Amino acid sequence: MTDYSRVERLALCDLFDQLGPDQPTLCEGWLTYDLAVHLYVREADPMAGPGIMIPALSDTTARRMARAKGRYSFTEVVDKVRNGPPRASIYAFPKLGHQLNTTEYFVHHEDVRRAQPSYQVRTLPAEQQEGLWKGVRLGAKSFLRKAPSGVVLRRPDGTTSVAKRPTERGSVTVTGDPAELVLFCMGRQQVADVQLEGDAELVERLRSASFGV
Repeated sequence: MTDYSRVERLALCDLFDQLGPDQPTLCEGWLTYDLAVHLYVREADPMAGPGIMIPALSDTTARRMARAKGRYSFTEVVDKVRNGPPRASIYAFPKLGHQLNTTEYFVHHEDVRRAQPSYQVRTLPAEQQEGLWKGVRLGAKSFLRKAPSGVVLRRPDGTTSVAKRPTERGSVTVTGDPAELVLFCMGRQQVADVQLEGDAELVERLRSASFGV
């Protein structure tokens, strides 16, 4: 079985090398250098990791990122990300690291790709799409907890998963390949190649909503 978290890691690092440190990303306020530092401290700095998920600790994460950015050049940070997490990191455990990173590295690779002036939606291997489908089904309820309506995720073959139960206003069905559903659910609605069906007002609100992820 291919480790697609590593495939995406290496492809993203190659893209970092190609673009340099000062190119835009889809992560608000972050250039490529900032995103590379985020990936590095997430895996290598146990003091920084909690603040990525816990808002009350985000200042600590920001300080640790600034510290790493002051210590290492862009090229050095990218090389550290490419080489993978330190042995002591939880991300170094093969099964756990794969589980935690499969979606993470796919999304951040697309954060760089789709922030560029032109890009093409990639055709991903079926095995990778299945892994992303599993991930989005497990995580969607958390990702979409702030969605203004119910949400049903639907693959092109008709397979569905209820990501959020209908509200009093109803529900919206989001159709696309698993990779595109991942991007949508993780707040990249404007670039996700999906189709939305439902009440027109709800569809518009869902397209522009901040999911807080």
